[in-house]
Amino acid sequence: MAKNQRTKTNEKTNVKRSGTGKIRFFDYSLLAVLICLVCFGLVMLYSTSAYSAMVTYGDSMHYFKRQIVFCVAGFAGMFIVARIDYHYYIKWAKGIYYISIFLMLLVKTPLGKEVNGAKRWIRLPFDQQLQPSEIAKIAVILFIPVLICTMGKEITTLQGMARVVMWGGFSAACVLFLTDNLSTAIIVMGITCIMIFVVHPKTKLFVILAVAGATAAIVGARLLGMAMETSGNFRLRRILVWLDPEKYASDGGYQIMQALYAIGSGGFFGKGLGNSAQKMIIPEVQNDMILSIICEELGVFGAIIVLVLFGMLLYRLLFIAQNAPDLYGSLVVSGIFGHIALQVILNVMVVINLIPTTGITLPFISYGGTSVLFLMAEMGIALGVSRKIKIAE
Repeated sequence: MAKNQRTKTNEKTNVKRSGTGKIRFFDYSLLAVLICLVCFGLVMLYSTSAYSAMVTYGDSMHYFKRQIVFCVAGFAGMFIVARIDYHYYIKWAKGIYYISIFLMLLVKTPLGKEVNGAKRWIRLPFDQQLQPSEIAKIAVILFIPVLICTMGKEITTLQGMARVVMWGGFSAACVLFLTDNLSTAIIVMGITCIMIFVVHPKTKLFVILAVAGATAAIVGARLLGMAMETSGNFRLRRILVWLDPEKYASDGGYQIMQALYAIGSGGFFGKGLGNSAQKMIIPEVQNDMILSIICEELGVFGAIIVLVLFGMLLYRLLFIAQNAPDLYGSLVVSGIFGHIALQVILNVMVVINLIPTTGITLPFISYGGTSVLFLMAEMGIALGVSRKIKIAE
Protein backbone atom coordinates (compact mmCIF):
# COMPACT_ATOMS: atom_id res chain seq x y z
CA MET A 1 0.00 0.00 0.00
CA ALA A 2 2.82 2.39 0.93
CA LYS A 3 4.69 1.46 -2.23
CA ASN A 4 1.65 2.24 -4.39
CA GLN A 5 1.23 5.58 -2.62
CA ARG A 6 4.86 6.55 -3.36
CA THR A 7 4.41 5.64 -7.03
CA LYS A 8 1.31 7.83 -7.30
CA THR A 9 3.13 10.72 -5.66
CA ASN A 10 5.99 10.54 -8.16
CA GLU A 11 3.54 10.44 -11.09
CA LYS A 12 1.76 13.57 -9.84
CA THR A 13 4.94 15.60 -9.38
CA ASN A 14 6.41 14.57 -12.78
CA VAL A 15 9.84 13.86 -11.32
CA LYS A 16 12.24 10.92 -11.20
CA ARG A 17 14.50 9.67 -8.46
CA SER A 18 18.19 10.19 -9.16
CA GLY A 19 19.45 7.62 -6.67
CA THR A 20 21.31 10.22 -4.58
CA GLY A 21 18.59 11.24 -2.15
CA LYS A 22 17.29 13.82 -4.62
CA ILE A 23 14.58 13.88 -7.26
CA ARG A 24 15.25 14.79 -10.89
CA PHE A 25 12.98 17.47 -12.28
CA PHE A 26 11.58 18.00 -15.79
CA ASP A 27 9.43 21.03 -16.51
CA TYR A 28 6.30 19.47 -18.01
CA SER A 29 4.46 22.71 -17.21
CA LEU A 30 6.69 24.58 -19.66
CA LEU A 31 6.05 21.89 -22.26
CA ALA A 32 2.28 22.08 -21.74
CA VAL A 33 2.20 25.89 -22.10
CA LEU A 34 4.35 25.65 -25.21
CA ILE A 35 1.99 23.12 -26.81
CA CYS A 36 -0.97 25.40 -26.04
CA LEU A 37 0.77 28.39 -27.61
CA VAL A 38 1.76 26.50 -30.76
CA CYS A 39 -1.71 24.97 -31.24
CA PHE A 40 -3.38 28.34 -30.68
CA GLY A 41 -0.94 29.91 -33.13
CA LEU A 42 -1.72 27.33 -35.82
CA VAL A 43 -5.47 27.91 -35.47
CA MET A 44 -5.08 31.68 -35.68
CA LEU A 45 -2.58 31.43 -38.55
CA TYR A 46 -5.07 29.46 -40.64
CA SER A 47 -7.89 31.84 -39.79
CA THR A 48 -5.70 34.85 -40.58
CA SER A 49 -3.97 33.67 -43.75
CA ALA A 50 -6.61 31.55 -45.53
CA TYR A 51 -7.86 34.40 -47.72
CA SER A 52 -4.44 35.79 -48.73
CA ALA A 53 -3.09 32.26 -49.34
CA MET A 54 -6.02 31.49 -51.62
CA VAL A 55 -5.50 34.71 -53.58
CA THR A 56 -1.72 34.29 -53.86
CA TYR A 57 -1.25 30.52 -54.15
CA GLY A 58 -4.71 29.16 -54.89
CA ASP A 59 -4.56 27.12 -51.68
CA SER A 60 -6.12 28.48 -48.49
CA MET A 61 -3.95 26.14 -46.39
CA HIS A 62 -0.61 27.09 -47.97
CA TYR A 63 0.80 28.98 -44.96
CA PHE A 64 -0.84 26.60 -42.48
CA LYS A 65 0.67 23.47 -44.06
CA ARG A 66 4.16 24.98 -44.21
CA GLN A 67 3.93 26.18 -40.63
CA ILE A 68 2.74 22.85 -39.27
CA VAL A 69 5.67 21.08 -40.96
CA PHE A 70 8.10 23.46 -39.26
CA CYS A 71 6.28 23.06 -35.93
CA VAL A 72 6.53 19.26 -36.07
CA ALA A 73 10.20 19.50 -37.03
CA GLY A 74 10.70 22.05 -34.26
CA PHE A 75 9.17 19.80 -31.59
CA ALA A 76 11.31 16.88 -32.77
CA GLY A 77 14.42 19.05 -32.63
CA MET A 78 13.39 20.42 -29.24
CA PHE A 79 13.24 16.95 -27.67
CA ILE A 80 16.64 16.09 -29.17
CA VAL A 81 18.21 19.31 -27.86
CA ALA A 82 16.57 18.78 -24.45
CA ARG A 83 18.52 15.53 -24.02
CA ILE A 84 21.88 17.23 -24.64
CA ASP A 85 23.88 18.20 -21.56
CA TYR A 86 23.91 22.00 -21.80
CA HIS A 87 27.49 22.11 -20.49
CA TYR A 88 28.64 20.98 -23.95
CA TYR A 89 27.63 24.40 -25.26
CA ILE A 90 30.42 25.99 -23.23
CA LYS A 91 33.00 24.42 -25.53
CA TRP A 92 31.19 25.28 -28.77
CA ALA A 93 29.63 28.65 -27.86
CA LYS A 94 32.41 30.80 -29.31
CA GLY A 95 32.43 28.79 -32.53
CA ILE A 96 28.64 29.20 -32.88
CA TYR A 97 29.10 32.94 -32.34
CA TYR A 98 31.62 33.18 -35.20
CA ILE A 99 29.48 30.95 -37.44
CA SER A 100 26.54 33.33 -36.94
CA ILE A 101 28.74 36.25 -38.05
CA PHE A 102 29.92 34.32 -41.10
CA LEU A 103 26.35 33.42 -42.10
CA MET A 104 25.33 37.06 -41.84
CA LEU A 105 28.23 37.95 -44.14
CA LEU A 106 26.80 35.53 -46.72
CA VAL A 107 23.68 37.72 -46.94
CA LYS A 108 25.82 40.30 -48.77
CA THR A 109 26.91 37.69 -51.35
CA PRO A 110 24.89 36.31 -54.30
CA LEU A 111 23.53 33.72 -51.84
CA GLY A 112 21.54 36.49 -50.16
CA LYS A 113 17.83 36.60 -50.92
CA GLU A 114 15.60 39.66 -50.90
CA VAL A 115 12.00 39.35 -49.68
CA ASN A 116 9.56 42.29 -49.67
CA GLY A 117 12.37 44.76 -50.23
CA ALA A 118 14.56 43.44 -47.37
CA LYS A 119 17.68 41.34 -47.98
CA ARG A 120 17.96 39.30 -44.78
CA TRP A 121 17.89 35.69 -45.93
CA ILE A 122 20.25 33.07 -47.40
CA ARG A 123 19.07 30.84 -50.24
CA LEU A 124 18.85 27.14 -49.39
CA PRO A 125 18.08 24.11 -51.58
CA PHE A 126 14.45 23.12 -52.34
CA ASP A 127 13.30 26.75 -52.44
CA GLN A 128 13.96 27.26 -48.73
CA GLN A 129 15.61 30.20 -46.99
CA LEU A 130 17.46 30.86 -43.73
CA GLN A 131 17.53 34.05 -41.68
CA PRO A 132 21.02 34.22 -40.06
CA SER A 133 19.92 36.83 -37.51
CA GLU A 134 17.92 34.08 -35.76
CA ILE A 135 21.15 32.14 -35.26
CA ALA A 136 22.76 35.31 -33.89
CA LYS A 137 20.21 35.35 -31.05
CA ILE A 138 21.06 31.79 -29.97
CA ALA A 139 24.78 32.48 -30.42
CA VAL A 140 24.61 35.42 -28.01
CA ILE A 141 22.44 33.45 -25.55
CA LEU A 142 25.07 30.67 -25.42
CA PHE A 143 28.28 32.73 -25.65
CA ILE A 144 27.71 35.74 -23.40
CA PRO A 145 27.17 33.49 -20.30
CA VAL A 146 30.54 31.85 -21.04
CA LEU A 147 32.20 35.27 -20.96
CA ILE A 148 30.45 36.23 -17.73
CA CYS A 149 31.33 32.94 -16.01
CA THR A 150 35.01 33.17 -16.96
CA MET A 151 35.23 36.80 -15.82
CA GLY A 152 33.99 36.11 -12.29
CA LYS A 153 33.78 39.24 -10.14
CA GLU A 154 35.27 41.32 -12.95
CA ILE A 155 31.77 41.57 -14.45
CA THR A 156 30.82 43.97 -11.63
CA THR A 157 33.45 46.46 -12.82
CA LEU A 158 32.96 49.00 -15.59
CA GLN A 159 35.74 47.38 -17.62
CA GLY A 160 34.16 43.95 -17.31
CA MET A 161 30.72 45.16 -18.36
CA ALA A 162 32.24 47.05 -21.30
CA ARG A 163 33.95 43.86 -22.48
CA VAL A 164 30.71 41.89 -22.47
CA VAL A 165 28.80 44.74 -24.12
CA MET A 166 31.49 44.86 -26.81
CA TRP A 167 30.88 41.22 -27.80
CA GLY A 168 27.11 41.61 -27.72
CA GLY A 169 27.33 44.97 -29.51
CA PHE A 170 29.49 43.51 -32.28
CA SER A 171 26.90 40.81 -32.98
CA ALA A 172 24.11 43.42 -32.90
CA ALA A 173 26.09 45.65 -35.30
CA CYS A 174 26.52 42.73 -37.71
CA VAL A 175 22.77 42.08 -37.58
CA LEU A 176 22.10 45.75 -38.33
CA PHE A 177 24.65 46.41 -41.07
CA LEU A 178 24.89 42.98 -42.72
CA THR A 179 21.19 42.03 -42.66
CA ASP A 180 19.71 45.53 -42.30
CA ASN A 181 17.54 44.36 -39.39
CA LEU A 182 17.35 47.03 -36.69
CA SER A 183 14.66 45.29 -34.61
CA THR A 184 16.66 42.06 -34.26
CA ALA A 185 19.80 44.07 -33.48
CA ILE A 186 17.90 45.72 -30.61
CA ILE A 187 16.84 42.28 -29.32
CA VAL A 188 20.42 40.91 -29.50
CA MET A 189 21.72 43.93 -27.58
CA GLY A 190 18.82 43.67 -25.14
CA ILE A 191 19.63 40.01 -24.39
CA THR A 192 23.22 40.99 -23.59
CA CYS A 193 22.13 43.79 -21.24
CA ILE A 194 19.60 41.55 -19.47
CA MET A 195 22.27 38.95 -18.69
CA ILE A 196 24.59 41.65 -17.31
CA PHE A 197 21.69 42.95 -15.22
CA VAL A 198 21.06 39.44 -13.81
CA VAL A 199 24.62 39.02 -12.46
CA HIS A 200 25.32 42.62 -11.43
CA PRO A 201 24.67 43.31 -7.72
CA LYS A 202 23.40 46.86 -8.27
CA THR A 203 20.05 47.42 -9.98
CA LYS A 204 19.62 51.17 -9.47
CA LEU A 205 22.16 51.98 -12.20
CA PHE A 206 20.31 49.84 -14.76
CA VAL A 207 16.93 51.35 -13.88
CA ILE A 208 18.32 54.86 -14.34
CA LEU A 209 19.92 53.93 -17.67
CA ALA A 210 16.71 52.26 -18.91
CA VAL A 211 14.53 55.25 -18.02
CA ALA A 212 17.03 57.71 -19.48
CA GLY A 213 17.35 55.66 -22.67
CA ALA A 214 13.58 55.36 -23.16
CA THR A 215 13.10 59.09 -22.55
CA ALA A 216 15.90 60.01 -24.96
CA ALA A 217 14.47 57.68 -27.64
CA ILE A 218 10.97 59.19 -27.38
CA VAL A 219 12.20 62.78 -27.38
CA GLY A 220 14.65 62.07 -30.21
CA ALA A 221 11.94 60.40 -32.31
CA ARG A 222 9.61 63.37 -31.93
CA LEU A 223 12.36 65.85 -32.78
CA LEU A 224 13.31 63.81 -35.85
CA GLY A 225 9.66 63.63 -36.83
CA MET A 226 9.38 67.40 -36.84
CA ALA A 227 12.67 67.95 -38.67
CA MET A 228 12.63 65.17 -41.29
CA GLU A 229 9.22 65.30 -42.96
CA THR A 230 10.84 65.37 -46.40
CA SER A 231 13.33 62.57 -45.70
CA GLY A 232 13.36 59.50 -47.94
CA ASN A 233 14.97 57.22 -45.32
CA PHE A 234 12.53 54.39 -44.62
CA ARG A 235 13.33 54.26 -40.88
CA LEU A 236 12.68 57.98 -40.51
CA ARG A 237 9.48 57.55 -42.51
CA ARG A 238 8.41 54.87 -40.01
CA ILE A 239 8.87 57.39 -37.21
CA LEU A 240 6.71 59.89 -39.08
CA VAL A 241 4.04 57.25 -39.60
CA TRP A 242 4.16 56.33 -35.90
CA LEU A 243 3.73 59.95 -34.83
CA ASP A 244 0.80 60.62 -37.18
CA PRO A 245 -0.48 57.42 -38.85
CA GLU A 246 -3.63 59.07 -40.22
CA LYS A 247 -1.62 61.72 -42.08
CA TYR A 248 0.50 59.06 -43.78
CA ALA A 249 -2.25 56.45 -44.18
CA SER A 250 -1.59 56.23 -47.92
CA ASP A 251 2.20 56.30 -47.61
CA GLY A 252 3.49 53.79 -45.07
CA GLY A 253 0.74 54.11 -42.48
CA TYR A 254 -1.81 51.90 -44.22
CA GLN A 255 -0.88 48.69 -42.39
CA ILE A 256 -0.90 50.15 -38.88
CA MET A 257 -4.14 52.06 -39.50
CA GLN A 258 -5.93 48.92 -40.67
CA ALA A 259 -4.51 47.00 -37.69
CA LEU A 260 -5.89 49.64 -35.31
CA TYR A 261 -9.26 49.43 -37.05
CA ALA A 262 -9.21 45.66 -36.55
CA ILE A 263 -8.45 46.00 -32.83
CA GLY A 264 -11.15 48.63 -32.35
CA SER A 265 -13.83 46.70 -34.23
CA GLY A 266 -13.27 43.51 -32.24
CA GLY A 267 -14.59 44.82 -28.94
CA PHE A 268 -14.14 42.66 -25.86
CA PHE A 269 -15.24 39.25 -27.19
CA GLY A 270 -14.58 39.78 -30.91
CA LYS A 271 -16.52 39.02 -34.08
CA GLY A 272 -15.91 35.29 -33.89
CA LEU A 273 -13.19 32.99 -35.24
CA GLY A 274 -12.81 33.43 -39.00
CA ASN A 275 -15.02 36.53 -39.20
CA SER A 276 -12.29 39.15 -39.57
CA ALA A 277 -12.73 41.67 -42.37
CA GLN A 278 -9.39 43.46 -41.98
CA LYS A 279 -7.34 40.31 -42.69
CA MET A 280 -8.39 40.69 -46.33
CA ILE A 281 -6.71 44.06 -46.70
CA ILE A 282 -3.80 44.21 -44.22
CA PRO A 283 -0.54 43.38 -46.10
CA GLU A 284 1.36 40.32 -44.78
CA VAL A 285 -1.04 40.11 -41.86
CA GLN A 286 0.11 36.59 -40.92
CA ASN A 287 3.49 37.95 -39.88
CA ASP A 288 3.95 40.82 -37.43
CA MET A 289 0.31 42.00 -37.41
CA ILE A 290 -1.37 38.70 -36.51
CA LEU A 291 -2.22 40.01 -33.02
CA SER A 292 -4.53 42.62 -34.56
CA ILE A 293 -6.61 39.84 -36.17
CA ILE A 294 -6.67 37.93 -32.87
CA CYS A 295 -8.14 41.07 -31.30
CA GLU A 296 -10.69 41.45 -34.12
CA GLU A 297 -11.87 37.82 -34.08
CA LEU A 298 -11.51 36.99 -30.38
CA GLY A 299 -11.57 40.49 -28.93
CA VAL A 300 -9.62 41.84 -26.01
CA PHE A 301 -10.45 38.59 -24.23
CA GLY A 302 -8.47 36.65 -26.85
CA ALA A 303 -5.51 39.02 -26.53
CA ILE A 304 -5.57 38.56 -22.75
CA ILE A 305 -5.47 34.78 -23.18
CA VAL A 306 -2.42 35.12 -25.45
CA LEU A 307 -0.63 37.36 -22.96
CA VAL A 308 -1.49 35.03 -20.06
CA LEU A 309 0.00 32.09 -21.99
CA PHE A 310 3.18 34.07 -22.62
CA GLY A 311 3.22 35.09 -18.95
CA MET A 312 3.03 31.44 -17.91
CA LEU A 313 5.81 30.54 -20.36
CA LEU A 314 8.04 33.31 -18.99
CA TYR A 315 7.24 32.27 -15.42
CA ARG A 316 8.40 28.70 -16.11
CA LEU A 317 11.60 30.01 -17.71
CA LEU A 318 12.16 32.20 -14.66
CA PHE A 319 11.64 29.17 -12.40
CA ILE A 320 14.23 27.16 -14.33
CA ALA A 321 16.71 30.06 -14.29
CA GLN A 322 16.34 30.46 -10.51
CA ASN A 323 16.79 26.75 -9.82
CA ALA A 324 19.46 25.90 -12.40
CA PRO A 325 22.36 23.93 -10.88
CA ASP A 326 25.01 26.47 -11.93
CA LEU A 327 25.49 30.04 -13.11
CA TYR A 328 25.95 29.12 -16.77
CA GLY A 329 22.61 27.29 -16.94
CA SER A 330 20.90 30.13 -15.11
CA LEU A 331 22.28 32.76 -17.48
CA VAL A 332 21.42 30.78 -20.61
CA VAL A 333 17.78 30.43 -19.53
CA SER A 334 17.77 34.10 -18.49
CA GLY A 335 18.88 34.95 -22.03
CA ILE A 336 16.03 32.86 -23.47
CA PHE A 337 13.64 34.60 -21.07
CA GLY A 338 14.93 37.99 -22.24
CA HIS A 339 14.56 37.06 -25.89
CA ILE A 340 10.94 35.89 -25.60
CA ALA A 341 9.96 38.80 -23.33
CA LEU A 342 11.52 41.46 -25.56
CA GLN A 343 9.99 40.02 -28.73
CA VAL A 344 6.48 39.79 -27.23
CA ILE A 345 6.64 43.29 -25.73
CA LEU A 346 7.94 44.90 -28.93
CA ASN A 347 5.37 43.13 -31.11
CA VAL A 348 2.46 44.18 -28.88
CA MET A 349 3.75 47.77 -28.76
CA VAL A 350 4.00 47.90 -32.55
CA VAL A 351 0.48 46.53 -33.09
CA ILE A 352 -1.07 49.15 -30.79
CA ASN A 353 1.23 51.86 -32.26
CA LEU A 354 3.20 52.63 -29.10
CA ILE A 355 6.44 52.37 -31.10
CA PRO A 356 7.25 52.58 -34.84
CA THR A 357 6.79 49.47 -36.99
CA THR A 358 9.71 47.08 -36.55
CA GLY A 359 8.75 43.85 -38.33
CA ILE A 360 9.16 41.77 -35.16
CA THR A 361 6.90 38.71 -35.15
CA LEU A 362 4.89 37.25 -32.27
CA PRO A 363 6.76 34.13 -31.05
CA PHE A 364 5.13 30.73 -31.81
CA ILE A 365 2.08 32.43 -33.36
CA SER A 366 3.24 34.48 -36.37
CA TYR A 367 4.14 32.74 -39.62
CA GLY A 368 7.82 31.94 -40.11
CA GLY A 369 9.68 28.64 -40.41
CA THR A 370 13.15 29.80 -39.36
CA SER A 371 11.75 31.61 -36.35
CA VAL A 372 9.77 28.57 -35.14
CA LEU A 373 12.73 26.20 -35.50
CA PHE A 374 15.13 28.37 -33.52
CA LEU A 375 12.55 29.25 -30.87
CA MET A 376 11.93 25.51 -30.39
CA ALA A 377 15.68 24.99 -30.12
CA GLU A 378 15.78 27.58 -27.33
CA MET A 379 12.93 25.80 -25.55
CA GLY A 380 14.89 22.56 -25.89
CA ILE A 381 17.90 24.20 -24.25
CA ALA A 382 15.70 25.44 -21.39
CA LEU A 383 14.19 21.97 -20.91
CA GLY A 384 17.71 20.53 -20.97
CA VAL A 385 18.65 22.82 -18.09
CA SER A 386 15.47 21.82 -16.23
CA ARG A 387 16.50 18.14 -16.48
CA LYS A 388 19.57 18.93 -14.38
CA ILE A 389 17.57 20.45 -11.53
CA LYS A 390 17.48 18.19 -8.47
CA ILE A 391 14.93 18.64 -5.72
CA ALA A 392 15.63 17.26 -2.23
CA GLU A 393 13.10 14.67 -1.12
